[in-house]
Formats: sequence, C-alpha cells, structure tokens
Amino acid sequence: MKTILAALSANLGIAIAKFVGFAVTGSSSMLAEGVHSMADTANQALLLLGRKQASKRPDRLHQFGYGRNRYFYAFVVALVLFSMGSVFAVYEGIEKIRHPEELSSPFVAIAILLVAVALEGYSFHTARGESKALKGGQSWWGFIRRSRNPELPVVLLEDSGALVGLVLALAGVGLTMATGDAVWDGVGTVLIGCLLGAIAIVLIVEMKSLLIGEAATEEQEGRILAAMEAGLAERVIHLRTQYLSPDELLVAAKIALPPGTPLDEVARQVDAAEARIREAVPVAQLIYIEPDLDRARGAGSADR
Repeated sequence: MKTILAALSANLGIAIAKFVGFAVTGSSSMLAEGVHSMADTANQALLLLGRKQASKRPDRLHQFGYGRNRYFYAFVVALVLFSMGSVFAVYEGIEKIRHPEELSSPFVAIAILLVAVALEGYSFHTARGESKALKGGQSWWGFIRRSRNPELPVVLLEDSGALVGLVLALAGVGLTMATGDAVWDGVGTVLIGCLLGAIAIVLIVEMKSLLIGEAATEEQEGRILAAMEAGLAERVIHLRTQYLSPDELLVAAKIALPPGTPLDEVARQVDAAEARIREAVPVAQLIYIEPDLDRARGAGSADR
C-alpha cells in the first residue's frame, strides 16, 4: 500500500508538471511523458481498486473469495500502459518526425523533466525498499518473474521505465536544442513509446500467468513436502498447489499412511500435517489432505 500511494502521488504531480511543460514548449516528448504519467496514475488507482475488491468476503458464488481481483486489475494495468502509453507515444513521435515543430522555452522542459526525475526516483526508491523483504537472494529480474505479489513488480517496472523514459525525453529535448532540429524530439518520443510497449508486454505475460493460477514456488513446495513427510506419512502420492491471491495459497495433497492405521490416528495425523504446513508456509491458508494406502509401492516413483 505504501508503494502504491507513493507512486500515485508522485505520478499525479509529475503528470500535471509535464502537461504544463508541453503547453509552454510544444515538445512531443513532454506530451508523451505527460500521457505516460497519467497512465501510471490511473494504474496506481486500478491497483488500489484491485486491493479493495480482493478484500471482499467469500460468498456462495465465489467460495474461495475475491483475492484474484489483485491479479485481474494488475493485468488491466498492463493493457492501459500499452494502449494509453505506448501506442500514443509512438503515434505522436512519428507525427513529430514527419512534421517537426520548433520548441519554445526548451529550458522550461528540461527543468520540469529534472524535477520529474527526482520525484520518480523517490517513488522507485520506495518500491525497491518495500520489495527487498520479498526479493530475498534472487535478482531483481528473477523477483519480477517469480513474485506472486502483482503490485510490487508493476510499480517497479513502471518506475524504472519512467526514469529511463525521462532520460530519453531529456535526450530528445537536449539534441533538439543542440542541433536546432526538432526531429530529435520526435525520435525521443518514439523511443519512449517502444520502451513502454516492452514493459507492458512483460507485465501482460506475467500477470496473465498469475491470473490463470500459479503454483507455490519450488522452495515453498519443498517445505510443504517436508512438513507432510515429517509424520506417519510413508510418502506424498501427489501434491497440487495454487495461489488464490498473493496472501492465500491452496494446498491439495494425497498422502500414503501405513495399512491398519486407526481412524482417529488418521485424523490426528492430517491435523498435525496441516499445522506443520502452515508453520512452514504461512500463506498456505486452505489445505486439503486426503489419506490413502500406498497401492503403488514398488510400482514406480511417486507422482508429485
């Protein structure tokens, strides 16, 4: 929540400043960056809406709750970034290259872009700090690819893209000032659009994967298996997991117990296994364990 609010406030202020800069200078890079910041602002609002919708209690129609709303709205964010940010910037840049217009008061544009760099840097620093606890020892790219939390990767990619986009806008305006050729402003705008398109495609792929349902990480699955095999279970016949939301993991498993195990002991072993799983992986909120006999003993390896 802290990350989303920081990004929302920063992007709203930046968008207003950029549109003022565009009105003063006529720079297409400023316009593209202004639309980019407006798209980012709308995206943060969508992420907040997704969190609110996800907090709704389960009902008869949605018995596992509404947690996947966070994945759905993050997917919508990627579509907004592509359509409102990337496509517009590429179109505007091409028009500027075909029909270049001289910039007025380019130093105003540079001053606004430098202020925007500072504000975006603050937002990026906040997102990076909030992500460190979840990132662990993996790389930042690995965190974005493997995280089951949709908001932090979205904000990290948006903010890093915004910083690179601001550098491209500064380069476009600077080269226009240095050469007197406004085509460079259009070139910078096209590059900003291509950057936003690349980020949007990455987000679309990752959020789609989360939306249709991703399993526990390999590390989490290992801890779950160890927790179940710590009791009387001879082996885990199969294990299936799926994230219902970033904070709720569904675990379904079949375990082989020794023949002749009394019913009350079976119930006790299942309850104990559930407790060990929740201790090992706290996000495992819904756990269904089916006891069975090991009919496949000697017939092959377990299907996990």
